[in-house]
Amino acid sequence: MTERSTLARQELAESSAALALARTLKAAGVDHVFGQSCPIAFFLAAKRVGIEQIGYRTENAGIAMADGFARRSGRVGVMAAQNGPAASLIVGGLCEALRASVPIVAIVQDVVRANTDRNAFQEIDHEALFRPCAKWVRRLTVARRTAEYAVRAIRAATTGRPGPAVLLVPFDVLLEDVGDTTPPAWVTPDAGRYPQDRFAPSRASLREALAIVSQAERPLVVAGGGVHHSGAAGALARLQRTLGVPVATTYMGKGAVDETDPLSVGVVGYVMGSGAPAAPLKSFVSGADAVVFVGSRTNENGTASWSLFSRSARFVQIDVAPEEIGRNYEGLRLLGDARETLEAMLEEANASGFAREHRNAQVFRDAIAQARRLHAGQVGPVMRDDAPTLRPERLLRDLDRRMPEGTVWVADASYSSLWVSQYLTSRRAGARFITPRGIGGLGGGLPLAIGARLADPASRVVAVVGDGGFAHCWAELEVARRHRLPVTVVVLNNGVLGYQRDAEQSRFGDVTTVCEFGPIDHVAIARATGCDGIAVRRVSDIEAAIGAALAATGPFVVDAHVDPQAFPPVSAFEGLKGGEAGDEVRWHAH
Repeated sequence: MTERSTLARQELAESSAALALARTLKAAGVDHVFGQSCPIAFFLAAKRVGIEQIGYRTENAGIAMADGFARRSGRVGVMAAQNGPAASLIVGGLCEALRASVPIVAIVQDVVRANTDRNAFQEIDHEALFRPCAKWVRRLTVARRTAEYAVRAIRAATTGRPGPAVLLVPFDVLLEDVGDTTPPAWVTPDAGRYPQDRFAPSRASLREALAIVSQAERPLVVAGGGVHHSGAAGALARLQRTLGVPVATTYMGKGAVDETDPLSVGVVGYVMGSGAPAAPLKSFVSGADAVVFVGSRTNENGTASWSLFSRSARFVQIDVAPEEIGRNYEGLRLLGDARETLEAMLEEANASGFAREHRNAQVFRDAIAQARRLHAGQVGPVMRDDAPTLRPERLLRDLDRRMPEGTVWVADASYSSLWVSQYLTSRRAGARFITPRGIGGLGGGLPLAIGARLADPASRVVAVVGDGGFAHCWAELEVARRHRLPVTVVVLNNGVLGYQRDAEQSRFGDVTTVCEFGPIDHVAIARATGCDGIAVRRVSDIEAAIGAALAATGPFVVDAHVDPQAFPPVSAFEGLKGGEAGDEVRWHAH
């Protein structure tokens, strides 16, 4: 038998598996798929059914775009990639989505079934590649099961603890005839939403949690990224007001509460050195005798290497994933969706007599107000108009004041996300600050912003990135321009890999030779991709730059030449400042 080349002319029939896949995704509410050309048959089918293809320049950016889309839209993000080296480039993004609980379906082309294990072009063991970084990995080998596997991938991504699912589709399967490609009637746009399943713990366990909070002298609620995924910010705000308890957030939980509320502590974790808004409250936080975690992984950074909270405290943990509860802090298990659980807790508080302000609520407010005054004094010198260098703190403060209400903030990993967490303010419960803190890989800032802007075309999206991270993905500016997605990108241009340098200096008293690099003109890069930008070199330039960004109708880069010696208030780097730690609030209960 003569073997047929995979490059031979193909016909895409209306009854093909490719059409079945595209129509099932469309029925589930998928209107956009991030991808280049492969799987070709799928994208041609997607065009027929009205799914828009959003091209990316690199696969690692494409998976981040799907991530940003999912985080902002509340729907599964879908991307596609070719087999082999292209597939390997999405591993980091899948790891981020797995750790950050973001629902993504990645459709990855595989070699023709008959060519398996024959050294086909770009053949690798994709199942082994993806198994450690996805909730669900399957290879579609029977064409008539295409719709079934598409639905299973979406369900895997959106149910339980959300996360990524990978569907491997051999090239030849998509061309097979499946007869009827009409999706099952029960596949509706709701299938693509998350969380799919909402449930709450028993009333008895909720009463026990309320009693723990009521009996404590210094209770604290810590909200993680799960609050955003669940849409639980409103319920959390009501609980904060009803019980009169302080609420802090993790880095991924930022925006879950209104940080101007008198009972909001701010972001806690490993960035509580002098100059951090929550720094004066470090003893207040570490002295909490009851801690309620809501949608938090209790990971290393969010707990200052598990040293921030007292082991003598009583712990309550609300989470949708049973394996996360008690992973690092044993306590009362409240297995349930964050929003459903908090709303049930409020109902139980009203029914059981716990719906009253904590007896120390005013003491909490006074302590937090004092901390805010101390913080303002600590950062005052770098906020001055006549400061000798342009500091990230001042730049972000001015951006915070000028950008419109409802702006969606995005940050790259490393120092960018720390600057954003510390020096931008969440002024309402449910504000969105999208940061890749699942595993913290560089290069995600711009593509996350592109995905968020596609999901929310009515909002302004601003990405804050470092020059090191931006170098990973600046080609995606052309993607934003081509698809008419006017994101603002603020590049903290200091010519140095800051986190790497400071970590080396802090640990070893010396730095490697690769931390510093030459000057880069990011405005020139923006213009080379058909976008525009403006440089900022001093405090007096900030106002005009923000005005230009607000007036821009396309992607716009603010190239901010910031002080290379500036670094966020990482607690472990306190010794690099050469001074003493700032004052802390002294707390006394009535």
